[in-house]
Amino acid sequence: MKGNCAVILAAGEGTRMKSKKPKVLAEVLYTPMIDWVIDSAKACALEEKDICVVTGHGKELLCAHLPQGIATVEQTQRLGTGHAVLQAKEFIQKHGSGNVLVLNGDAPLMDEETVSCALEYHTRCNAAVTVISAAVEDPTGYGRIVRDARGDFAAIVEERDATDEQRAICEVNSGAYWFDCQALLVALDRLQSNAACRRNSAGECYLTDAVSILRSMRQKVMTFTAQSADVVRGANDRIQLAALNEIARMRIINHHRKNGVSIPFADGIVIAPGVQIGRDAEILRGTTLKGSTVIAEDALIGPDTTLDSCTVGEGAVLLSVYGENATIGAGTRMGPFTHLRPGTVVGKDVRVGNFVEIKNSNIGDEAKVSHLSYIGDTDMGPQVNVGCGCATANFTGKEKFRTTIGEHAFIGCDTTLVAPVTVGDRAYTASGSVITEDVPDDALALGRARQVIKRDWVKIKKPYRE
Repeated sequence: MKGNCAVILAAGEGTRMKSKKPKVLAEVLYTPMIDWVIDSAKACALEEKDICVVTGHGKELLCAHLPQGIATVEQTQRLGTGHAVLQAKEFIQKHGSGNVLVLNGDAPLMDEETVSCALEYHTRCNAAVTVISAAVEDPTGYGRIVRDARGDFAAIVEERDATDEQRAICEVNSGAYWFDCQALLVALDRLQSNAACRRNSAGECYLTDAVSILRSMRQKVMTFTAQSADVVRGANDRIQLAALNEIARMRIINHHRKNGVSIPFADGIVIAPGVQIGRDAEILRGTTLKGSTVIAEDALIGPDTTLDSCTVGEGAVLLSVYGENATIGAGTRMGPFTHLRPGTVVGKDVRVGNFVEIKNSNIGDEAKVSHLSYIGDTDMGPQVNVGCGCATANFTGKEKFRTTIGEHAFIGCDTTLVAPVTVGDRAYTASGSVITEDVPDDALALGRARQVIKRDWVKIKKPYRE
C-alpha cells in the first residue's frame, strides 16, 4: 500500500546459537529466517525500497545477503527494541506517510496472512498502533496482553513485572506491530527524550514503551490475534531452530497436500518455501526440494531425491536423483543414483540410468544414457543411445571444450569422446574406442589398438601370488 513501510529488527547476536553468523541468517528449510520475514512484509505490497533492516552483530554478512534496494541502519549498542526502531527514525520519516510494520527478524513463522489481515484491521479501526498477539499454551517468557473489564487493550506486561494473575494470561505479545507512521514518530521522540522511557538496569528501552506512550496520549491501541500461536516463535539456540524447522516443514507439506500433491509419508521430506508442485505429483520419502524448484503435474519424485532450483516436466520420474539448476523434460525417467549438475537441460522421454553424471549439457528428446557414464559440456541430439561406461573428455586441464553428438547416433560401450569433437547423425562408435576426430554422418568410427596376445606370458612371468 502506498506510503507504508517496514522496519525489521535484526541486530541480535544470538550468542546461544554459537555461530559466526548473525542469528537472523540461521536457516529454516534452507532459507535464512530474515528472508521469511522479508517475504511476509512484501505480502503487504511493500517493495525492497520500503523495507529497512536494523543490523548489529555481523552486519557485513547480513548486508551482503540482503536483496538490493533494502535499506539498513546499524544499532551499535543493543539497548532494546525501542532503541532499535529509533535507529530507523530517519527512514520512517522519508518513506512512511501511512503505516509502518515492525517485525522481528528471527520470527520466521509470522506469516503473510497474519500480517496482511492485521493491516486491514489496523486500517479499518483507524488505530495508532495494532499489536499482533497470539494465544499460546505456555506463555512463559512472553509479554502478556492485559485487558480491561470491557476486554479492550490495557497494557503489555513483561513476565518479570507481572503479578501471578497476569502470568496466568495466555494471550501474548508477538513483537510485531502496525503503527501509524506519525504516531510512531511522536512516540519515538518521547523515547528519545527518555522522559517516558522505562529503562532496565542495562539502560535498555523497549518498543512496548511506545505503545504505552500512545495509550497515555489517548491514541487508539488495538490488538489483532493471530490464528496460529506459531507466529510468536523465535529461535535463540539450535534446539529452538530445529523446532522451527519441523513446524515449517509440516506446514509446507500440508499446504501442498491440500493443493492436490500426493505425499503419502512425510518421513525425511523437506520442501523449501519457494518450491512449486503441480497437482497429482507424488513426493516420496527422503526427498529434499529447495530453491526455485518447479515440479509439473503427475511427476514422481523420490525416494531419496534432492532437487535445488530444478524444473521437472509433466509425468517425469526421478528416483534417487541429485539435481542442481537443471531442467528435466516431460515423461523423462531418471535414476537411481543420477547426478545432474548446473546447466543441464534434458529433453522429453529421455532415459537416464544409474550412476550417470550429466554436466552443462543438452540432451535431446528420447535419448538414452543408461548407466555408468559421464556426459559433460555436450550437445546431444534426439534418439541418441549412449552405452555403458562412456565419457566425454571435456577438460584439458586448462580449457573446457564441447562435444556434439548428432541425432540417432549410437555411442558404443566404453567410448571416450575427446572434445572438441563431433559425432554425426546416425553415426556409430565401436565399443572401447577413443574418438579424437570428427565422425561423419552414417559412419562407423573405431579408435582402439589392435589386440596383441603373448602366449605363455603368465607361466614365464608368474604374476600371481602362490
